[in-house]
Amino acid sequence: MSIELTPTCAEQQPLLANLYQFYAYESSDWEQEDIEVDGRFYVHEAHLQRYWQDPGWSAQLILVDGFIAGFLLLETCEDQGIATMEFADLFLLKKYRRQGIGRAVLQQTVSNGRRWLVCCYRQDELASRFCRQVLGELPCKVRELDGDGDEPGLQRFVVQA
Repeated sequence: MSIELTPTCAEQQPLLANLYQFYAYESSDWEQEDIEVDGRFYVHEAHLQRYWQDPGWSAQLILVDGFIAGFLLLETCEDQGIATMEFADLFLLKKYRRQGIGRAVLQQTVSNGRRWLVCCYRQDELASRFCRQVLGELPCKVRELDGDGDEPGLQRFVVQA
């Protein structure tokens, strides 16, 4: 199995917005999100555009054997005292889960020597379990920050490779 992270360009924003619909669907139960009148989940387009406009931000496709398996969104961390980068969102289609793909993507990304902030919501039991397990396996320093920051239920981890 070949796993590849491919940077996207601004012209691929509609593709990412489409994939984000699956991501929003997956979290709709614990986020209590409803769909809009057009039958789609809300996507904050201005925020999505930042992945191609803001320095340090990036949106990448996760390809498995050449097929789109999901996406990875990375941001510069707003609190530079905590970390320089944030592992913002990771999404894999169900077909590609439980095969070590998410683990490989997270490990590859946060092992680049920078200080990373990795967050997940306690309500998202699957993601929370994944986060704790994979971060616990990293051969580097990982510490959980106290408190939820600005968002209730948010678990925040700092990773220093």
